[in-house]
This record gives sequence, structure tokens and C-alpha cells, in this order.
Amino acid sequence: MDDKYHPKKIEPAWQRIWEERGAFRTLQRPERPSFYVLEMFPYPSGKLHMGHVRVYAIGDLLARFQRMRGREVMHPMGWDALGLPAENAAIKDGVHPQERTRRNIEGVKAQMKMLGLSYDWDREIATCDPDYYRWNQWFFLKMLERDLVYRRKSLANWCTGCKTVLANEQVIEGRCERCKSTVVQKEIPDWALRTTRYADELLEGLDRLPKWPERVKTMQRNWIGRSEGCDLVFPVEDDKIEPIRVFTTRADTVYGATYMVLAPEHPGVAALTTEAQRAEVEAFCERMSRVDKAVRTDVDTEKEGVFTGSFAVNPFTEERIPIWIANFVLAEYGTGAVMSVPAHDQRDFEFAKRYGIEIRVVIQPQADDRLEVETMKEAFVEDGVLADSGPHSGMRSAGAREAIGAAAAEAGRGGPAINYHLRDWGVSRQRYWGTPIPIIHCERCGIVPVPYEDLPVELPPEAPLTGTGEPPLAKVASFVQVGCPACGGAARRDTDTMDTFVDSTWYFCRYLDPHAERAPFARQSADTWLPVDIYVGGPEHAVMHLLYFRFWYRVMRDMGLVGGDEPVDKLLTQGMVVRDSYFCPEHGYRALEDVDGRSEGAPRCSQCGAELVVRLEKMSKSKLNGVSPEAVFEQYGADTMRLFCLFAAPPEKDIDWSDEGVNGCYNFLRRLWRFFVRHRARFEVARELDGPVDEKQLADDLVAFHRQLHRCVQKVTRDIEQEYQFNTAIAAMMELLNATRVLDDLPAAEDGDPAAREGLKLLQLCGRKLALMISPFAPHFAEEAWKLVGTGGLASEQAWPDFDPAATQQDVITIAVQVNGKLRAQVEIPREASAEEMEAAARADEKVQKWIRDKTVRRVIAVPGRLVNIVVA
Repeated sequence: MDDKYHPKKIEPAWQRIWEERGAFRTLQRPERPSFYVLEMFPYPSGKLHMGHVRVYAIGDLLARFQRMRGREVMHPMGWDALGLPAENAAIKDGVHPQERTRRNIEGVKAQMKMLGLSYDWDREIATCDPDYYRWNQWFFLKMLERDLVYRRKSLANWCTGCKTVLANEQVIEGRCERCKSTVVQKEIPDWALRTTRYADELLEGLDRLPKWPERVKTMQRNWIGRSEGCDLVFPVEDDKIEPIRVFTTRADTVYGATYMVLAPEHPGVAALTTEAQRAEVEAFCERMSRVDKAVRTDVDTEKEGVFTGSFAVNPFTEERIPIWIANFVLAEYGTGAVMSVPAHDQRDFEFAKRYGIEIRVVIQPQADDRLEVETMKEAFVEDGVLADSGPHSGMRSAGAREAIGAAAAEAGRGGPAINYHLRDWGVSRQRYWGTPIPIIHCERCGIVPVPYEDLPVELPPEAPLTGTGEPPLAKVASFVQVGCPACGGAARRDTDTMDTFVDSTWYFCRYLDPHAERAPFARQSADTWLPVDIYVGGPEHAVMHLLYFRFWYRVMRDMGLVGGDEPVDKLLTQGMVVRDSYFCPEHGYRALEDVDGRSEGAPRCSQCGAELVVRLEKMSKSKLNGVSPEAVFEQYGADTMRLFCLFAAPPEKDIDWSDEGVNGCYNFLRRLWRFFVRHRARFEVARELDGPVDEKQLADDLVAFHRQLHRCVQKVTRDIEQEYQFNTAIAAMMELLNATRVLDDLPAAEDGDPAAREGLKLLQLCGRKLALMISPFAPHFAEEAWKLVGTGGLASEQAWPDFDPAATQQDVITIAVQVNGKLRAQVEIPREASAEEMEAAARADEKVQKWIRDKTVRRVIAVPGRLVNIVVA
């Protein structure tokens, strides 16, 4: 080892050695248990940011640790390479998405190698490769055969200026981000996957995922949104028009339904609108098409609507009730129509008050208070006792819901039903940089699948990317015009591409056999490696990606491609990397170099002098508060950057970026380096010494250190393997390094002095265990240290250090002291203390005395090794 720590010198050298030796290549060694570590693969938009570094540092730590634990580790990496950003960039600057994406992949891959990440690059995939998206198309056709794919019409964002469909992120406050024209909702044909067929299974499966974060499972449960209720059919007064079907979880309130409301996008709006109301209805619907749905349904948004001119008939009261259209109902939830019960639903109450619609109380509280419409200031939404509800009056709500559902079924007016918030997955996109949908449209034969032998249907590189008019693929005649595989006549290819979420639903399986040509992957490989043992990524993917991920796995299971029900055993979601941002009211976000007075705690804009608003926000280019990984690498090296990302907070918490914290991690590695350098000569002598340390030959302080060393290994092992608390594992190693000062004055092992010999063996043991423990955190550093103290080979190839359970036992332990069951103090006692000694120590504590002084002690309960509970009068 050099005398000084030079990460820029050692890190590239070890990266070359790892690559030359194929150190992280996954081998087929049946004698080793398999372990699959997966991080969510990145979209190669440019450069890695610190959020990426944190994810990959966590995944790499786990992969390296599991290798050292004797497992055969699968740790692959690839590229979620298709998507809208590259297409938008191409429209802006003329660089083809293929060229930009390949260039970005090379740049990000170089950054990953700079970080020393232990990926098996032989398994690298990119979703923009035809060899990959061929299998997207293969799955699409297989699902079509299973009736899991179907053609439908759905609403999309339509730019009135560009004359094209826009993604949600391209719509800014109701206008196209490119041309600023108004964006409206337009009905277009698309392809959808029947995710709802698996709704119950996806929901129930969450209960069998004990190693997933509860917040992720809760988000998925809410998104699936299973509701038990009742379908009710409301005839329309004009019997030529189809009855209106609604889903409700409050069938007990049906006698209070005094009007109906449809979503502006409901397919029955045109037929229900009378000529006298048509102009007003159409104007309202057109205006609503320009309002974001989240804004429309926000609780603070004013409820507004328009009368259609038509009436329905309440199937239980047989009264005619008006049919309205309102902003707070969405076509995609339930049936897009609701029965409105203003006395017992707050939105309906506000709407009825605004438009003067009758409010009728049909649920009374179970207490003595009786509701009167005239005095109601808000809706009564709780369960209660039915009133003015015909034969159901006097029933409690829960029983009435069952009775009314049964009555509806008997009368042919609906009946008990289950509804889901989850909708079928629309996978069509009117864009270029995605997987072409493998369908041919023939006037004679209709929809014809592309034959499997003709896959992949490749993206034509000459497609013009303008962002306007019809989809890019529709503008390439050589792509569109094709012979029908069924009849040989003239036909047209489908010009849509697939949602890029398709790419990320099964990519983890392609890693198993990235070069397979006869199938997407082999079943034998799936049986060996799946489910993924641990999946690391951001909680922002909790719903869409992870839900589609689970859906697709079940489809593959039903196709016989995989076993089991779930793709991932443990999900680890990491927090964000956040940093102060500085916002100027005049000039927007400011970079640090444009901020004055920061050190004085009064930051001001250097350009205009305005006081800046300081916010702790996620690192972002747009907020000018990011930190370049290259800049940190240049100053401190990759190991310091990795160490900080692992030490600054537990994985699930946000990291508050701190330059001082980064410097602290760097100084820790420098101090650790100095430890190895300081004892370099002793390590050379100690190489000749074998066998365990004999504590009987050691002084008391060295015995204590020996036991601390074993406790450190125990804690680091547990914190990585069981607790996933990497910050506390690092803290334990920092404490151990501080304690190594006791080794500085070891005597030379001369004349066969047993105390000196055992001291050197302890030093050697400490050096080896520290070198190996630090390896998953700071792998380049560890290789240098192991070269000095080890027994040959790479540190990353060694077995994880063990510990002696007997040596981890402490002579002194801390117990809790309770008074009347409440924690009042903690005291230290000898491990073998008797119940009487525990009681005496507890009574002697000053904090405890305050709670028992002048009181009668009725009894004392002592639980050996854990607590003392003093019960006082």
C-alpha cells in the first residue's frame, strides 16, 4: 500500500483487474444457492444523478455481500431505452433516438464502471434492440390468443394545433408544451390488456408479500380499489334510450337519490341531451375536456354541471329525477354515472345546494338527534337507520344494503356487485420510439396478427419525427403498406407502438437468457433464479411499474414460462437525495454560484439582491441543486461516494446531501488507510502466525478489543443481512477503527513471547476482518487492504468474515427499569446478576428514586437480562 490514500490511482486499477478476471460473471454452480439482486434499470437520458448512485450502491453492496456469503449471485444491468424523451429530443435537435440512446448508454455505462459496480455485463440488454422488443411482440400475440388483448376506443390528449396525441407530461395547464395550443380529450382506437382479469389475484397476493414495504402494498391496494356494493339500473323516461347503470357502495341511500350525474365523457351524453340543452351541454363538455381530471375531482374544486334536459326514474321510489352532467364524475371510475344522494354525500350536497335540487334525508343517526334538511350544513355520510325508505325503513344501514341489493336483483334492476378502481391497461401509443404493435389491418380479414416467424417488426429508421399530424410510423409508406398474411391482399400495418411500461414488466427474465433465440428465456433458468431475491428502486414506481410487473408475471405463469405467483421476494425502496434549492421571485431557481450571503444565513440573489426562498428539495437539474457524480468522484473517489450514499441515512429515508458528510466519509477511509499503513510491518510478521487468538495471553484491554471485534462482525452481518441498515453497519466499523488505538503499542513478537504473539494474531485478525467487512461498501479500498493483510486472491472473492458467538457476549448489559409499567430509567448490571442484584441496582438509580420516594413498594418483578418493574402504591 502507498503511504497515502489515492483513490484516483487505485480505483481504475482494480476495475481493470475485475474486468480482466471476469470477477462478477454469473456461473452455473449448482452446489451454491442462487441469489438474484436486481436494481430498477435506468432510462439512459444522459448522465447518472445522485439518486441513481444511491440505488446502485445499495444493490451492489447486497450483491457483493451475498457472493461473500457463498451464494451464486445474479447481478445484471441493462437499459430501459425506449420512450418519449428521446423522441422529443429528436424533434427538437434532429438527432435520431437510436443515435442519442446508444451514445447515452455508453456514457452511463462508463459512469457505472467508474463506481466499481459488480455487474455481469455479459447479460446486458437494451429494450431498443430488436432482439429484445421482438419478445414484447411475441408476448402481445400470445396474450391476443388468450383474449388478454383487445381493441377498444378510449380518450386521449389531443393537441388542436399539432393535430396529434400527447402524453400527459406533454400537457401543461391544458395546453401543448410544444405549440401552446389547447389540448382536448378525443376518442381514439387503441389496444388494451385485460389487467382487470387478475384484479382479485393481484389484490390477494399482496397479503403474501411480507418483505414488501407496507406503504407500497397500501398504494397498490388503493389503486386496485376493490369495492363491494351494488349495481342499480335507472330507466330513462324516454324508453328509446338505454337505462343508466350505476355502481354504489351505499345502496341503503337509494330512496334519497333525487338526481343523477354523468361524466362529461359518458357515451350516453349525446342521446340524453335534449335539443333545447344541446348547445349548453356541448359547451360544458368541451370546456371539461380541457381541464385536468385531478383538478376536476379535487375536493376543493367548485362543483359545477349542466342539466341534460332528460329524466331518469328512481327504481325504488319510481319518481322521475333529472339527469345532470358534472365535473366531479369521471368516465373511468365505476360506470361513469352516479346516483346523487345530496343528504348523504358531500359532493352531491354541495351540487344540490348550488343548483336548487331537492335534498331528502333517508338515513337518520342512531342517536336521538334527528336530521332536518332545513338545518343541515353538510351531508350526513355515516351509517345509521333508514327513514322514508319504503319497506326498508327502520333497518340499519348494513342490513339494508344487503336487502336492497337482493331486491334489485329480484326485480331485474341490478344486484350485488364488485367494482374496481383498476382499469384495463391501454398500451397503444401514437409515437415512434417504442415497440411496434405486431398487427396488420386487412379490409377483407379484419385484424390479423403478424406471423411469429416474421417477428420482430422493426422500427423504420427513416420515420419522420415532427411531433405533428398522424403517428410517425403512419408516414412511412414502406412500413405501412403490406400484404395480408391471411389472404395475400393489400393491407396496412398498425402504426401505434407499445407503452414503454411493457419493456419493464419482464426485463428481469431476459437477463436470465439474454441471447436466447427460440424463447424469451428458458424455464430452467427461471426455476433456478426466480423469484428475484431483492429488488431495489424508488417508491415512485410503487403503482404503475410494480403492478404491471406483477400482472405480467402471472400471465407468464399461466403460459408455463415461470413458476410461483410473484416476481420479487423482497422489495427495498430507497428515499430520495435532497438538497437545499434557492428560488428567486424574479429570476427563478438559482445555482449556488448565484447566491450571496449563504454563509450568514441570509441568502440573496447575486443578480438582483432579492431574498431567496430556501427549500429542501429532491436534487434536480431544473432546480439547480444537483451534484454531479463526476465532481464527487474527481475530488473524493468512487468509494467515498458509495460510502456516503450508504451512511447518510437508512435506505428508506431521504438523504440530506451534505458536503461535510461526504468529507467525513472520505476522512474515515483515510484514517482506515492509515491504520493499515501504520501496521504494515506487523502485518508482514503476522502472516506466519496461525490459529485462533488465545484471550488468556492478552491484557484486559486487548481482550475487550477482541470481543468488540467479534461484536462488530456480528452487527455488520446482521445489519446487512437482516436489518438492511447499512448506516449503522458503517458506524460500527467506525467505532471499531477508533478502538484500534489499543493495538498501536503491541510489542514485537520476539523470543517466543506468547502475549506478543497473540497480540499480533489479534492485529492480523482485525486487519483481515476490517478489509472484508468494508469490501461491499468500499470495494476498491478493500482490495488494497486485502493485498496487504490477506491470504491471496481478491477481497471480493473471499468468504465473509465469521464471528465467535461466545466472544460477542458482554460482561455488562443494560436493562430497563419500569415503575408501574412505565419506563423510567436504564441501568447497567453484570450479565449474571441475580434478581436481588437487579432490584438493588434499579432502586439505587437516581431517576428511579424520584418515582418511588415516599411510596410503598408493593412488589418487584425482575426479568433476568431484560427489565425490573417496581410496583408502588
